[in-house]
Amino acid sequence: MPAFTLDDPIDRGRSLPRPGNLLRTAADAIPPSGLVLLAIFSVQLGAGFAKQLFATLPPSAVVFLRIVMGALIIGAVARPRLRGLGRRDWAVGIGFGLTLALMNLSFYEALMRLPLGVAVAIEFLGPLGVAVAASRRRLDLLWVALAGTGVALLAPWGESATASWLGIGFALAAGACWAGYILLAAAAGSRFPGTTGLAFAMMVSALVIAPVGVATGGTDLLRPEVLLIGLGVGLLSSVIPYSLELKALRRMPKHVFGILMSLEPAAAALIGVLVLSELLHVQQWVAIVAIVAASLGATRSASKS
Repeated sequence: MPAFTLDDPIDRGRSLPRPGNLLRTAADAIPPSGLVLLAIFSVQLGAGFAKQLFATLPPSAVVFLRIVMGALIIGAVARPRLRGLGRRDWAVGIGFGLTLALMNLSFYEALMRLPLGVAVAIEFLGPLGVAVAASRRRLDLLWVALAGTGVALLAPWGESATASWLGIGFALAAGACWAGYILLAAAAGSRFPGTTGLAFAMMVSALVIAPVGVATGGTDLLRPEVLLIGLGVGLLSSVIPYSLELKALRRMPKHVFGILMSLEPAAAALIGVLVLSELLHVQQWVAIVAIVAASLGATRSASKS
């Protein structure tokens, strides 16, 4: 699951605690576009490893493992301070956390039933919708139609594969949650200093998903190999991409960042092939390209409005 959005509104003016000189030098040597691409592939690689855990754990347990690991790491780095928050601040933070939990749970349920590239492409309709809503151009209707065509090509027409339809439903739900995530991230960024909003949201998500995650995962959650993969998923899906995107956005315009993020469905499809051996049909590749093109067009339109 991507850590950020087409045009992530979280306050990026305040930084994380400074990393070591070697890490800063290495990151500075990479152009910002390279950092964004590394972040994209990190997220999708994390999703690929998470899907491999489905042979051992159900999606709800994997989501719990991923969120807990990410929350522990980001919480330790960000050290959020929650004193002095008002009721509205708490409401925004809790809503942000609930949306984050539902988004990840819906996405992992979709991932269990669909190829990675297909799940991400459908989910991407969420941030695409936000980008279109931010623009008032007639040309946006073309991007909506193009994205709709892509989804129609991905649907299992004439098949009795109920799991595929259910997977599409979960992916659409994840996309809707992603749209809500964008709006709540903007609100959290204006109310919480630095990374406190994200750290708080991840803690809330961990608490929300804990009952179902522990109940479905059971003692398998304590297996060393499962914990190790879960740690890797948390790092790849949350900590590493967040850090890279934060660094990149300080050195590049947000609309360029959004354009690069539009490549995420294609990156997901490629990771699906390389890591999960999920070979897609020509029609599925055409659908993914259509959704990527719609995202690119909508992002450019939003940046010009």
